[in-house]
Amino acid sequence: MQYKQCLIIRSDLKLTSGKAAVQLAHAAVAAYERSDRITKSRWYNEGQKKVALKVPTLKELYELKSIAEARGLVTALVVDAGLTEVPPGTVTALGIGPEKEEELDKVTSDLKLL
Repeated sequence: MQYKQCLIIRSDLKLTSGKAAVQLAHAAVAAYERSDRITKSRWYNEGQKKVALKVPTLKELYELKSIAEARGLVTALVVDAGLTEVPPGTVTALGIGPEKEEELDKVTSDLKLL
């Protein structure tokens, strides 16, 4: 069985590549921390597969979060402190998983790669 983690950024924010990378890193760590011990271990031992994806708007990010949670997937929303490129409180990214790859694909397969 394969596990992965999906990291999703809002493309409407037009973040620099460095800022986007940091926001996705926040999403990865936060979602990982919310996962159960067995899933963490399996994902870690398989090589910690991650996929960076994008959504065009905040609305779509929230919709994706709701769909993932309705399927029982772990999510973590990133809210920026506003010290650099965006105002404080801006929702920038979403982490989903780690989880079984086929379960994540049911939620994220239509999204474009970052």
